[in-house]
Amino acid sequence: MTRAATADQAQSTSGTEHVDVLIVGAGVSGIGAAHRLRTEFPERSFVMLEAQDARGGTWWTHRFPGARSDSDLFTYGYRHKPWRGASIAAGDAILEYLDEVIEEDELADRIRYHHKVTSLDWSSEEARWTARVLRTDTGEELELTASFLWMCQGYYNHDEPYTPEWPGTERFEGTIVHPQAWPADLDHAGKKVVVIGSGSTAATVVPALAQTAEHVTMLQRSPSYWFPAPSVHELATMLAPLDLPPDWTHEILRRQYVQQLDWLATTGLEDPDQLHAFLVESIRPLLPEGTDIEKHFTPSYRPWQQRIAFVPDGDLFAAMREGKAAVVTDTITEFTEKGVQVSSGEVLEADIVVTATGFNLSVFGDIPFRLDGQPVDFSQRVTWRGIMISGVPNMAYAFGYFRHSWTLRVDLVNDVVGRIFERMAKRGASTVVPTLRPEDEGLPLLPWSDPDNFNPGYVLRSQDRMFKQSDRDPWTHMHEHDHERVSLPEADIDDGLQYR
Repeated sequence: MTRAATADQAQSTSGTEHVDVLIVGAGVSGIGAAHRLRTEFPERSFVMLEAQDARGGTWWTHRFPGARSDSDLFTYGYRHKPWRGASIAAGDAILEYLDEVIEEDELADRIRYHHKVTSLDWSSEEARWTARVLRTDTGEELELTASFLWMCQGYYNHDEPYTPEWPGTERFEGTIVHPQAWPADLDHAGKKVVVIGSGSTAATVVPALAQTAEHVTMLQRSPSYWFPAPSVHELATMLAPLDLPPDWTHEILRRQYVQQLDWLATTGLEDPDQLHAFLVESIRPLLPEGTDIEKHFTPSYRPWQQRIAFVPDGDLFAAMREGKAAVVTDTITEFTEKGVQVSSGEVLEADIVVTATGFNLSVFGDIPFRLDGQPVDFSQRVTWRGIMISGVPNMAYAFGYFRHSWTLRVDLVNDVVGRIFERMAKRGASTVVPTLRPEDEGLPLLPWSDPDNFNPGYVLRSQDRMFKQSDRDPWTHMHEHDHERVSLPEADIDDGLQYR
């Protein structure tokens, strides 16, 4: 990679702006990558292109009532910046945390909002990427080049959420809204609300709406697993009187949460019956008397084959006990003028229907890639340790955990990318490309996500478009944190990578 004399953007010989590193996305992944560049590689120039009109990614898109983390912030926060506050935090608090990182690292002038990347082209002759960009606020089309591409755009389509088609929606006289596109002026006070879905979003939005709505019904096709985690960990309460330095408290709680998450992930795989009993029994005393737990709260899949919905302080179940919320397990027959009819024949009356039905997985922002003019079909390529893609030069991507906090893995990925940067500089290499080894001839292409391991709807709907993994290192991914916190720091960055 070419090193700039300063961290300021340079102009290429064609007049097009050139940077050493182009970061796509200004959410938690992109800001974390920018922190690494600013602090560990200050001589490299970089910019961050963000299609939305502000930072935050997920936390800017999701502005529905009650939007909050479903991971603890002591592990969701960056390794380098201690989290101060409740373990489970609202979206606004997370944005404030990211704003602090942006200010501390002086990143504001590196972020360009309303910049939507429309194509990415690699030239082997020039050893650089060309990004074509649309200014969504002005309609202007731009172009810039970069020696290295860091894809931090997230894993779902922010503009087109997933909503199934149901008969009769055009007859419904109320409002239908997806949490991913929540209108700022939607008033739910005193209204009857039906929330379709029972995943992490429903776990958040139902208790928030129930505070002022007349009633909220959570309509699920099948049950999910729930975990009533405290918003403030009991260990944090014990540590508070000791007046410890914030760094100490952060590290202690971070380790505690990592241990807890490791136990949940490991037990879900090795002893699913034990974890099933633990999760069901943890919510039993919180449910209204007479609740049919078998029908409404006993999933058909193994614990952790899909995300466990965290319920801080059991707020969802409190709303149910108070009669402000209820759960119905059934399938939708059609929408009527007054609500949603289910297969039992009952019509769930509603003024507002919230389709908390998930999202569409996105392959690198659905941006067209070309290598020396040839389109890239990612579905025919394999991952290198969940960080790079076979045959694609000078490109890394950020993808976190599904079962642990996203940022735990982002920090580990950034460590590996930093090591690759150092290796390139030491060898005077302008390119690094994941390349199959001789022993990998005939390498089997396996699904991006093994359905027996992790199989939520948004994964299964997108398997055919996603890149693949295989049956051997370094062409695997989707490992747990207790494995990768050892394997990634020890990863051989020559194995499967060619430096030129």
